[in-house]
Amino acid sequence: MSAKDHLSEYADGWTKGDPEIILGSVSSDYVFDDPNEGQITKQGFATYMSQLKKIVSTLRGTESEAPFMELSEVVTHEEEDGLTAWCWWAIPGTELSGSGLIKAGPEGVRSERLTYYTRLSS
Repeated sequence: MSAKDHLSEYADGWTKGDPEIILGSVSSDYVFDDPNEGQITKQGFATYMSQLKKIVSTLRGTESEAPFMELSEVVTHEEEDGLTAWCWWAIPGTELSGSGLIKAGPEGVRSERLTYYTRLSS
């Protein structure tokens, strides 16, 4: 599978909120870097996603038919060893949004560094 294919599957997993799809698209040394939670390895990702879904459910307040996450403004840059991608993400029904920097290769998505779009505390 190509880096582009892995990236597409990874994005599909996020829009559906499906950790199995996400984990099926990542490399064995995958690291997800969330500024609130720190670095999450492939082995710890399912637990992270379960906690995130609980937070989203609490923020939404009701069952939602909306996708788990919407991705937009996707930009990719091909490199010798794979792709670097940037995207804007938002979770419908919440104020959660931000950006992601993703690295992918033929072995799968290697990493994502997440940022949150938020106001600074006063």
